[in-house]
Amino acid sequence: MSVSGESRGRSQQMRTKAKELNEAAERSTDPEERRRLKEKARRLQEQSEQESKMDDRGWDPM
Repeated sequence: MSVSGESRGRSQQMRTKAKELNEAAERSTDPEERRRLKEKARRLQEQSEQESKMDDRGWDPM
């Protein structure tokens, strides 16, 4: 697999994990746990978007 393909796969994994964290937050009855999970999901989503933008430009961080 190429470096860009690996990066795309990593971005997809981060988006999937962010979705799972958001779903877990929705199920949580503890407000602090819900906030923590949503924040973690938001950070993962942002990181995924940044990696996707780098892939689109053909930039290789390695």
